[in-house]
Formats: sequence, C-alpha cells, structure tokens
Amino acid sequence: MNHINVKKFGLACGLTGALLYLGCMLLMITVGHNGTVTFFNSLLHGLDVTSIVRMNVPLWEAALGIIETFILAWLIGACVAGVYNLTMKNTS
Repeated sequence: MNHINVKKFGLACGLTGALLYLGCMLLMITVGHNGTVTFFNSLLHGLDVTSIVRMNVPLWEAALGIIETFILAWLIGACVAGVYNLTMKNTS
C-alpha cells in the first residue's frame, strides 16, 4: 500500500476548507439573512441559527477566518495522513 504525502494531503484539506469558507461567504452575499438562515437550519438538522447569523462581517475578519480555516484544515489533513502512514508502517 502507498503512503500519503503529508504536506500534499494537508494542502488539499486546507484548500478544500478555504473553498468551503468562500462558498459560505458567497452564499451569505447572494441569498441574504433569510436565505442563509434557511440553508444552515436545514443543513444542521433543524438547529435554529437565526440568533447567531451575523451578516455584517468586516472584510478583515473574513480574511482572518479564511486563513484560520486553511491552517486548521491543513493541520487536520496532515494529522490524518501522518496517522495513516504510521499505521501502515506497523502493518507492513
């Protein structure tokens, strides 16, 4: 079995997380407060997000959020790849 390249898998996860973040931003911009609430209420199995959705997010905060999301997703992806590779060494 092949090993997973930790850096490349981390990058793939980081970019995927950033893409999801951008998708969320696009959703909020295009459908407004009611559409955003409807989307997330249905996505979160009926959890009511009406009181926590904030539409006036400053640009600097959105930029920081996408950077943080990328970093966290990269770390998660690298961890998954590292654990996978470690367990592959023990079974070979």
